[in-house]
Amino acid sequence: FLETTAYFCMKPKMGEKEVSPHSFFSIWHEFSSDFKDFWKKENKLILQERVKEAEEVCRQKKGKSLYNIRPKHDSGIVSKNRSNS
Repeated sequence: FLETTAYFCMKPKMGEKEVSPHSFFSIWHEFSSDFKDFWKKENKLILQERVKEAEEVCRQKKGKSLYNIRPKHDSGIVSKNRSNS
């Protein structure tokens, strides 16, 4: 614990000799809950951007035809019978 508090440069409060676990973890709890909230918001924004990009790709693909329609050629049996009649 003492090595961790030294790593994060925590100093004891006025009148205390060492950093107490309560003071360290109260600050750590605030930090981690804020970080979690920002993380969720950022992930939500990223997800919304990706959904918009996917919708745009869908709109572009719908605008383009996925298949080509060719005119029907009169080369089958039915067309030969029609031309003979």
